[in-house]
Amino acid sequence: MSNKTKLPQAQIDELLDVLKTRFEKNKDRHTDLDWTNIQERLLASPKKLWSLHQMEETGGEPDVIGYDKEKDKYVFCDCVAESPKGRRSVCYDPEALESRKEHKPKHSAVGMAAEMGIDLLTEEQYRTLQRLGKFDTKTSSWVLTPSAIRKKGGAIFGDWRYGHVFIYHNGAESYYGARGFRGLLQV
Repeated sequence: MSNKTKLPQAQIDELLDVLKTRFEKNKDRHTDLDWTNIQERLLASPKKLWSLHQMEETGGEPDVIGYDKEKDKYVFCDCVAESPKGRRSVCYDPEALESRKEHKPKHSAVGMAAEMGIDLLTEEQYRTLQRLGKFDTKTSSWVLTPSAIRKKGGAIFGDWRYGHVFIYHNGAESYYGARGFRGLLQV
């Protein structure tokens, strides 16, 4: 493992404290799960810890939102109320970023997620997250776009308005100060 993706022990301890506190504060997101098992899994996965640290550093407030029995994986997701501040003003993907000739954003959602070692939420995962709380009431978040839409130049994003989850479309090269992306990590 490269030093770039390895956290010093002090940062690991600090991150685990933050994650444990958030886990205990939000039991409704993960009923019947035990922190001890999750922490053991995290300590055995240094790259996943590094990715969670990136999620935390960019304002995502990651938390466990479930357990996938088939894959034997705990599912972490950005649970901050609004789209993570450190991941806003990004277009959809590297191709969209490259296509902009002027006023380019600094990054793309797909590219940044790949660098962080996380996945963008699918539309279904975004809707599942919204059942755990009300997220993106003032912002919006890019979600993984089906290839048929992307091939036509579009990309999709979601938000919560009027008591409902909305999934919209935009040109993949667009970016806004109130649009970012949420990540998902399986450990």
